[in-house]
Amino acid sequence: MNQLSQKDGLHPLIDPPTEAERATWPEKHIFDMPAMHGDARGDMVPILDGLMKSCVLIRSNTGAVRANHYHKTDWHYCYLLEGACAYIYRPVGSTETPTVEYAVGGQCIFTPPMLEHTMVFTKPSSMITLGRNFRAQDVYESDIVRHAPLEKLVTIKY
Repeated sequence: MNQLSQKDGLHPLIDPPTEAERATWPEKHIFDMPAMHGDARGDMVPILDGLMKSCVLIRSNTGAVRANHYHKTDWHYCYLLEGACAYIYRPVGSTETPTVEYAVGGQCIFTPPMLEHTMVFTKPSSMITLGRNFRAQDVYESDIVRHAPLEKLVTIKY
């Protein structure tokens, strides 16, 4: 697979993904979370057991569009706390019609590097995004490549 290095223009705080890391990624982009563990104190669910460098809370209004980019090295797990969205994606460089999958509160969306992706929120939503790389703006911008709006190539069900 395409291996990137610092000389490929990566920010010094970004390490290229390894094959061992890739082997830990989920097979599906949208998946249900493990069952909640509950006891007298309350409930918990493990969102991610892995190394990450950022955690962001994102709130989106109905109709909001996010992403329309891909990451050179970053991955992210987006745990939808509430709401719903259409997740639109295709491999970088593809001219095929993008795939659309729908996620709802309680599900997680995984985006690996080198996957063009867009989210269109079909309900008011809140999600926690856990990322491989730091979210400082200069680090983030050095890792993303913006692309034409994928949502214009598909039909979104609200």
